[in-house]
Formats: sequence, C-alpha cells, structure tokens
Amino acid sequence: MSLLVCDFPLVKTAITRLRDRNTEHTEFRRNVRYISRVLALEVSKNFSLNEYQVQTPLEATTGFRFEKEVILLPILRAGLGMLDGFLDIIPNAKAGHIGLQRNEVTLQPEKYYFKVPEIIDPIVIILDPMLATGGSASAAISKVKHLTTGKVYLISVISAPEGVKRVESDFPDIQIYTATLDRELNTKGYILPGLGDAGDRIFGT
Repeated sequence: MSLLVCDFPLVKTAITRLRDRNTEHTEFRRNVRYISRVLALEVSKNFSLNEYQVQTPLEATTGFRFEKEVILLPILRAGLGMLDGFLDIIPNAKAGHIGLQRNEVTLQPEKYYFKVPEIIDPIVIILDPMLATGGSASAAISKVKHLTTGKVYLISVISAPEGVKRVESDFPDIQIYTATLDRELNTKGYILPGLGDAGDRIFGT
C-alpha cells in the first residue's frame, strides 16, 4: 500500500484542534505547521545520503548530506500553510508553487499557475493539506512527472479514502503521507468528519 498514516499521539491532538470549529486561524495555522514538521521528518527517512569528511575540533570524522536536492511544491493556496513546517525541517529545500483550484460544479481541478525550480532528478514533495477527491493531487503529480524522473511524494494533513484510491490508481509508484485518514466524502466532495476548508481556516478568510 502506498499510504502511510503518521498518527502519533501528539499529531492526533493537533488534528483535534484543527477539527474544532472554534479554533481560531492563528492556532489552526500553528497546528498545520506543527503537523507538517512531523510529516517532513517521516518522509525524510527515505532520503539517501552521501558521506563526506568533516573536521571536528578533535579529529576528522564521517559526515552526511542529502544525495539529491529536495524541491517542495505546495498546491495553492492551502498548501502554503504546510510550506514553513517543511522548511523548518529541510531548510535547504527549494520551493515552487502549483496553482490549482477546484471547480465547485464539476469538482475537477483547474490550473491557473505553475512555477517550479529547475527539475532534473530531485526529490519532489507535493504539499496539499486536504486529499479529498484526488483530482488536484493527481493533476499536480501528472504535471511534475512530465518534468522529472525523480522520486515524487504527496503529503497531506487529512485524507479521504476516495482521494487515496484515485492517486493510487493513477500513480501506483507515488508514496502518500498523511496525518489522518477520514471516513468519506460528502456529496459536495468535502471530507467527513473533516475540518472544513483548510485554506479559509489557515488564512482567516
């Protein structure tokens, strides 16, 4: 299975704060950033390292650095809420932006912006707080895969089974990381029990 749920106790308490309709946007944003740090640590377990010599105050020893460059691609606008948390953990990563918005009638993604660093053979991490229908995530992955043969990860805070199934069907090689897997989507394509609209709650709109 390509889904990894990082449901640590501290993450569960942070998810609870996100679900609460009374949580203010400042606290909501802070918890998204906290969960993103945990997810960044989890996905980094897959990164390959190169060894090199480093001189301590006492002697030479073996040090390590990433074998490949890391590129973070938040899906606008809600994905921006995850970016700082990932940069806290992977400060040398480069970042681009993918602008996709869901058509509320068709529930299909519509692209309006795509700006990324040069992609050759990096590790690419797509950030989207909510994996709902999977349409936006699948569209973003498809665009990235046309530019690189490097490893691509999809990271979400909250996911629905329908979105996971869509991404797994379209891209069986993609590893998905999420903090929680919810029950289902409603008829409007929103995750249940969910946490509302992540973008609106992150930015207070």
